[in-house]
Amino acid sequence: MQVAILGAGAIAYGTAALLRSHGHGVRLWSPSGQRGRALENGPLIAKGALEGRFGVGVAKSCAEVLDGAEVVIVALPANGHRAVIEAAAPHLRAGQTVIFSSHASFGALYLDRLLADRSVRLPIIVWGTTVVTGRQPQDDTVTVNTVRAKLDIATLPATHGEAGLALCTALFGDRFVLRDGLLAIALSNLNPQNHLGIAMFNLTRMERGETWGQGENVTPLVGRLLEQLDLERLAIAEALGLSVRTIFEHFHLSFHVPVASISEMNQQMHAEGRGGFGPTTAQSRYVLEDVPFGLVPTALLGRLVGRPAKLHEAGITLLSGAYGRDFTADNDLLPVSGVEGRGIDELVRLCREGSAA
Repeated sequence: MQVAILGAGAIAYGTAALLRSHGHGVRLWSPSGQRGRALENGPLIAKGALEGRFGVGVAKSCAEVLDGAEVVIVALPANGHRAVIEAAAPHLRAGQTVIFSSHASFGALYLDRLLADRSVRLPIIVWGTTVVTGRQPQDDTVTVNTVRAKLDIATLPATHGEAGLALCTALFGDRFVLRDGLLAIALSNLNPQNHLGIAMFNLTRMERGETWGQGENVTPLVGRLLEQLDLERLAIAEALGLSVRTIFEHFHLSFHVPVASISEMNQQMHAEGRGGFGPTTAQSRYVLEDVPFGLVPTALLGRLVGRPAKLHEAGITLLSGAYGRDFTADNDLLPVSGVEGRGIDELVRLCREGSAA
């Protein structure tokens, strides 16, 4: 299949390498126009969990990258989703499928509404997280830390679920678990809650630019906080009648460690050399992306279903105070997604049917 990737950072590169390893054609577009230039004259070099040299096309515009693509993957930080959605919506056409890797703050609803304004209806697939993790040490290189063994997905509209599952499997192999709609995916990304605890208790390391092991610093107290944050997320899912993966399942299935306490699982990852490194700057996505686009939507859902996520809310407030900014206001997707101001029944219907609701 021919795949367009909107984004040219580490996740976009890792996703491109994985697609090419499965025999698919890939073309990237950098929204900033700054990345990916090295790939015009040479291969994408993948190291780590995925090794190889892969030919990847590079487009100069959004319209160019979408032309001829059967599948379009949004693969960049959530704070760039709105701009990319608005750039892509005028050029998407019938017969294409859009994948959000990963989905954030109901962005699929915004894209669906923009397409409906053009009388275009496309299946949209949303992932609970990315299919790979990694870093981009150079403009032609990606270090793939992990290729996830299991990944939660859903579709908009929900009736496209089986077809969406089949498409993702054809692209990336048998690693996807179909969940019950957009709301389940909204509660399936564990990175924001996990990064809250990790960043909160390592802010000084981040500010000082220290090199520090992430897994080894998920100590028993930090691990317990992550477990308590997870209970809030699970309570919201339960109130909505949704089944989502627990934090224990997440670490076990994504990072292949035996189930134990969250601290013990992270210590095991560290002992195996797979614990990763924490952010070396306070200007990290762990805070700037995950707080507004991860914690804020979860807190909103908690209020809507009468299961307030007090620890999530406290984290938003504390980090807003530390950074001297309103992280709730930093979310530019919720105001345009059509979520705010709706009752829970209306929101459930919208997340299953999209703009047809």
